[in-house]
Amino acid sequence: MEHFLAILTKADNIPIVMMIVLVSYYTWLAMRQARRNDKLISEDDYDKLQEEGKDRIFTWPYLTRNEFLCSILIMVILTVWSIVIDAPLEEPANPTKTPNPSKAPWYFLGLQEMLVYFDPWIAGVLFPTLIILGLMAIPYIDKNPKGSGYYTWQERKFAISTFLFGFFVLWIALIFVGTFLRGPGWNFFAPWEKWDIHKVVAMTNVDLHQKFGIRSSVGAFFFGGFVLTAYYSLGVIYYVWKRNTEFIRKLGAARYSILAFLFLTMVGLPIKMILRWIWNIKYIWVTPWFNV
Repeated sequence: MEHFLAILTKADNIPIVMMIVLVSYYTWLAMRQARRNDKLISEDDYDKLQEEGKDRIFTWPYLTRNEFLCSILIMVILTVWSIVIDAPLEEPANPTKTPNPSKAPWYFLGLQEMLVYFDPWIAGVLFPTLIILGLMAIPYIDKNPKGSGYYTWQERKFAISTFLFGFFVLWIALIFVGTFLRGPGWNFFAPWEKWDIHKVVAMTNVDLHQKFGIRSSVGAFFFGGFVLTAYYSLGVIYYVWKRNTEFIRKLGAARYSILAFLFLTMVGLPIKMILRWIWNIKYIWVTPWFNV
C-alpha cells in the first residue's frame, strides 16, 4: 500500500483526491437534507417544508462580506499549497521518449478508460455526444414538478438514482481507475501492487459470437445485431408491461423512447466492462464497417 499512498499524494493527484472527497461530502449533505424533507412530507407537514430555505439576507453587506472572506481564505490556501507542494512539471517533451503510461488530463481519463472496452469512435465520439444530448434533453424529459426548490429522495427516486449512477459509477469511478489503478502499459494494478514497467498481461480477447461457436462473418453480423436488438427491446417490453402506470402515462411514448434509449445505453457501459473483465469479451457486434 505504500506505493498506492505515494500515488495518492503526488502533486498532480492531490486535486483529484480532494475532488472525490468534496463530491462525496456534498452528496452526503444533500441526501441528509433530502431525508429530513422526506420525513416532513411523510408527516404531511408541508407548511414547514415550504419554510425550508426561505431565510433571506441582504446582499450587502452580509453576502458580499462572506464572499470576500471566502476569497481571502482560498488565496491563503493556494499560497500555502504553492509553497509546500512543488508544481507537477516534468522535463521538456522528448519525441523519442514518451511517458509510460501516457495519460490524458484527469478530466479526460474517464474517456481514456472507456477506450479499453470500446472502439475509439464509440468511446471518443458517440458516448460524449450522447452525454451532451442527454443533458440537453433532461428538461424536456423530466417534467416532474415535485422536488423543485427543496431536496427530496422519495419524490424523485428514479432521477436521483440515475444521476448518481451515471456520475459516480460511469464518470468518477472511471477517473479514479484511470488515475490511480492504471500503470505502465495501461495495465491494471491493484492498490497493493507496485507498478512494474515490465509487466506483461497475457490476454486472449474473443468476440461474443465466438463464445457461441459462430465462426463465419455473416453469422457474426446477424448474431451481434440480434443481441443488441434484444437488449434495446427491453425498453419496449417494459413499456408494454407498465404502460398503464402513472409514470409511463405522464412521460408519453416519445419521451419514454428517448429516456429508455439513453438509459439502456448508459447501463450498457458497465455491462460491456463486466463482460471484458470476466470473459474477455471484446466485441458484441462485429460488422465489416464498425464493431460494438
